[in-house]
Amino acid sequence: MKPIGQIHSPYQEKFAIPRQPGLVPAAIGICELTGEAGHPDAVRGLEQFSHIWILFQFHQTQSQGWKALVRPPRLGGNQKVGVFASRSTFRPNAIGMSLVELLSVEHVVKDGLPCNQLKVRGLDLVDGTPVLDIKPYLPYAESIPDAQAGYAAAAPTPPLSVSFAPALETSLSEEFKTLIQQVLQQDPRPAYQQGKASEREYGVLLCHQNIKFYYPEPSRVHVTSVERETSST
Repeated sequence: MKPIGQIHSPYQEKFAIPRQPGLVPAAIGICELTGEAGHPDAVRGLEQFSHIWILFQFHQTQSQGWKALVRPPRLGGNQKVGVFASRSTFRPNAIGMSLVELLSVEHVVKDGLPCNQLKVRGLDLVDGTPVLDIKPYLPYAESIPDAQAGYAAAAPTPPLSVSFAPALETSLSEEFKTLIQQVLQQDPRPAYQQGKASEREYGVLLCHQNIKFYYPEPSRVHVTSVERETSST
């Protein structure tokens, strides 16, 4: 398969990306289609749909291979299930799928070449993810209210509360604070660390900003600083 474009997202690294799409509505990005997929005819009529499936490549984990058994975070990282009974990123063909809200469809010329830019909400993809295909979401065929979902039948545990250092309360935009809150509420730590207080300082890159935080209480995460990412030389 040949990628038809790539994702531009707030997430510069895998850590802190929500484990499913839609959990962080404030995460807005661009699904950029180029080459033959950049022709305006390729997306004609797509604006009629409110949601789309993005099929993509797990490019950051592909080289690490896969195993038949995995430890899903929803089971605390201690119990094993078959890889096909999970949404693990380590898969035989490194193919992923993500259901996102489609906000707009725009055709532009980028670097002298045609390009289709799909603005999407609620994405769970790292910046630069290769896109393999786009399909419209069809509620009548794909929404099954009484479907069984095994060990992941319910939504994740209630989100954590997020507090900010006083200086950050006024220096950050409300939009960016909301993104940080929704990301950290999911508790991005490994499953065995979740639900515990910790003075250890963690860091994550969001929108090229280095977010530092720790867990003063099991149900609360506190953001201590936000600094512009420094490029390495």
